Amino acid sequence: MLQRLDDLGAHLAARGDALALLGLGSAGVEHDRMDDHSDLDFFVIVESDAKPRYVESIDWLEAVSPVAYSFANEPHGRKVLFADGIFAEYAIFTPAELATLPYAGARVVWQSPDFDLAQGGSAPVGPALDTIEFHLNEALTNLYVGLHRELRGERLTASRFIQVYAVDRLISLLRLTSPGEGHRRDPYETSRRVEQAYPASVLPLAAMVPGYERNREAAGVILAWLEERFAVHPVIRDAIVVLLDR
Repeated sequence: MLQRLDDLGAHLAARGDALALLGLGSAGVEHDRMDDHSDLDFFVIVESDAKPRYVESIDWLEAVSPVAYSFANEPHGRKVLFADGIFAEYAIFTPAELATLPYAGARVVWQSPDFDLAQGGSAPVGPALDTIEFHLNEALTNLYVGLHRELRGERLTASRFIQVYAVDRLISLLRLTSPGEGHRRDPYETSRRVEQAYPASVLPLAAMVPGYERNREAAGVILAWLEERFAVHPVIRDAIVVLLDR
């Protein structure tokens, strides 16, 4: 898979209108974690007048390897499945666009000698409030809203509030209170590699995410987890317990 990027970089270097190829995710600086289940994430930086050609056509990709399937998943790029089974997601940017983008962990696969990458690479923007108080109370209110929706019969949205949104806040709490753990966490997606960062004794995900029909059980486990580790406000705690008992 990394060879595919190297081949693509060599092709881009010969085209004359490309400026750089950046590998991201497991194709970035942490490429040692790439495995059989990884895909290729990358940015291609091109001259401003060349961008429409790279966005609208995949001839530059197929010059490296045949593409069996592709679709535009956002205005700047596509998701593609090469005929040999490699799955990739990419975006095309101009230098001016790159300079405004938050991205982390990028690896320079190739760049033109005339292009300076120092203008890009700011850190991803975190949540507006990234504090223990915020994540704790957001998790608690996620449980409260989720349980009300469960009681209304809106089980799918309830499962998202309880088993997704609240659990994301728990992971954020661990990040803030156990900074030495989870050192390879994904700066864009909270749930990535969480099982490697936190054992079940710390974060019992099987009990917190038991499935569509077990929202009430999940909420009880999450509430108990929060009470064990943090000072939970008694008003919201009691309100959740009332819903759990209904």
